[in-house]
Amino acid sequence: MYEHKTLVVFGVSQDPSKYGNKIFKTLVSKGFRVFGVNPKGGTAAGEKLWPDLASVPARTDVGIMVIPPAALENAVQQCIAGGVKEIWFQPGAQSPRAYELAASAGIEAVDACFMAENGLW
Repeated sequence: MYEHKTLVVFGVSQDPSKYGNKIFKTLVSKGFRVFGVNPKGGTAAGEKLWPDLASVPARTDVGIMVIPPAALENAVQQCIAGGVKEIWFQPGAQSPRAYELAASAGIEAVDACFMAENGLW
């Protein structure tokens, strides 16, 4: 279902023990067109990490949030500005305000694990 969409993972750490890194690495290894966002930049899974969504060199369809709740509203605002159509709020990366912000902007907001729900883990 997501094979022909461009994904962005917010919260990709360079630390391979962190879930943002694990999600990103799995999506890269499965051939998805995916970009990682980390305000510090760097690399993960051999791919460049971008400081924000505006820096990503492609239009993205789906945002996957793996960031602290305090950072969600800013990330959702980036998704609104970038034309993202669907956001997945991973367990632990949830905020009622961010969810409402996404939904009120017409973005499909999903409060579930992207990887589990799509059979990727």
